[in-house]
Amino acid sequence: MRLLITRPLPDAVVDAARPHFDEVEVRENTLPMSHAEMVASLALYDAVLPTLGDRYTADVFADGSSRCRMLANFGVGYNHIDVAAAAKADVQVSNTPGAVTDATADIAMTLMLMTCRRAGEGERLVRADGWDGWHPTQLLGFHVSGKTVGIIGMGRIGQAIAQRCRLGFGMNVVFHNRSEKSVDGCTQLPTMDAVAQAADVVVLAVPASPETHHLIGADFFAALGPKSFLVNIARGDVIDEAALVTALQDGVIAGAGLDVYEFEPKVPAALKAMDHVTLLPHLGTAALEVRTDMGLMAVDNLAAWVAGQALPNAV
Repeated sequence: MRLLITRPLPDAVVDAARPHFDEVEVRENTLPMSHAEMVASLALYDAVLPTLGDRYTADVFADGSSRCRMLANFGVGYNHIDVAAAAKADVQVSNTPGAVTDATADIAMTLMLMTCRRAGEGERLVRADGWDGWHPTQLLGFHVSGKTVGIIGMGRIGQAIAQRCRLGFGMNVVFHNRSEKSVDGCTQLPTMDAVAQAADVVVLAVPASPETHHLIGADFFAALGPKSFLVNIARGDVIDEAALVTALQDGVIAGAGLDVYEFEPKVPAALKAMDHVTLLPHLGTAALEVRTDMGLMAVDNLAAWVAGQALPNAV
């Protein structure tokens, strides 16, 4: 039994996988696999532990051999894997929900505060030796305590963000979710536009899927308005990035905090040029403890598959 881990992972994860396989190979390249590498992985390994950017599309399964029977995805999002094509090829797929919740919610709060309080702009000012000293009207930002946050997508991560906003900052929380959901202290609204119109800050926490591709565009930005902010910790293609650039340049919205991008790692020069935009390099789960927990969850799925048991986190 052979396992391929497609990127370097914490040592504890690799060590946990070894007892379940005769051979565990770790690909040392930190970049996503090429089409040819993915096709080869299906031919040479019984299981693969892939992650974001390893695009196991229908074409990969069509071109590949049938040896591989398990993709244990490292991450909660699995939009880079064509699950239907995998099932047709008799390949099971799992993911790692739960382990990412708190860390991703923390990054949402980081982006909210950095953007609203102009922290990124201030940090760049200091580094560029442009700070002349404190004065009463310097870098006046938006005070978030007591304001209204709108959350699009009230799953685990959305609820963790709501808890932080409500209990930590005394914010009023409104949300939109595709199904009816009761969340303590929060108000569900019938449409995304209703959330945009009510909120001072909107946080996107929806899963990436064909249904959520370009979910957020020009109409949503118009509803959000020139005094409100957008934060995205979901997936980049949930937003029409070109429409976002236009909205920011034209003052349709007040600012944005982004951890993900439609064509990452490519970030539009226009976004990088704007001071009212906070840009992070997909740091949502970037903590050793969290990445280890994610990897161990992926290994649990692999161990169950090897033992012929139901996957703990099948997708």
